[in-house]
Amino acid sequence: MTKVLVVDDDLTVRDVVRRYLELAGHEVALADNGEDALAWAAEHKPDLVVLDLMLPGIDGLEVCRRLRQTSAVPVVMLTALGEEENRIAGLQLGADDYVTKPFSPRELALRVSSVLRRAGTVPAFEELVDGDLRLDATARRATRGHVALSLTTREFDLLAFFLAHPGEAFTREQLLEKVWGWDFGDQSTVTVHVRRLREKIETTPAKPTRIATVWGVGYRYDRA
Repeated sequence: MTKVLVVDDDLTVRDVVRRYLELAGHEVALADNGEDALAWAAEHKPDLVVLDLMLPGIDGLEVCRRLRQTSAVPVVMLTALGEEENRIAGLQLGADDYVTKPFSPRELALRVSSVLRRAGTVPAFEELVDGDLRLDATARRATRGHVALSLTTREFDLLAFFLAHPGEAFTREQLLEKVWGWDFGDQSTVTVHVRRLREKIETTPAKPTRIATVWGVGYRYDRA
C-alpha cells in the first residue's frame, strides 16, 4: 500500500482528502504544518506528498525545497485560485503536479494515482542513450557522464519522452497530454519543467543545444 502524506492546515481539507485517498487504496498520514511534515517524511519516507503552499511557519514552498534536497518523492501541490506565481515557483522547486483550490477531492485522488502510477511504471524501453546522457528505465535513474542526475518523476518522464522522439517538434499542449496525461492544464507547467531539465543536462542552459525552442510551436530534442 502506498503511503501518502497530506500537509494542510485546514482540518476539513485534511479530513476530506484523507477519506478520498483511503478510498483509492492509499495509506494516509496527516500534518498541519511544515515542520511536522518534514520530520514525518524524513522518518517514514512517503511515496507521495500532497502539499498546501499556504502553511503556518514554514510555508509549502520551503517544505518543497527542503524535500528536494534529500528526496525525489513526488509532490502534488495545492494552490489557491490566482496564485500563479506561487504555483510556478513550486514547479521550479521540483513539484510534479498541482491542483487549484477549490478542488474536487475526486480529481485530486485521480491526480495522485496518476503521479504514483507514472513514478512506478517501467517505460517501454530499457535504456536510452544520447552521448554522455543515459536513462535506465528499470532503475528510473539518469546519469550524465558519471554523475547521477537528480530528477523528479515528471522530469524523468519528460526527458525520456524527448530522448525517445529526437528531432520531432512538440507543442506544450501535446507534451501535457503525452507526458502528464492531461487533456487540459496550465502550459507554463511544461515551460518550467523544460527550464529545469536544461539546467541539469545542458552545458550552457541559457544556450541549449539539446532541448531546442521551436518558435511558434514548442520544443524539439536534438541529439548530441
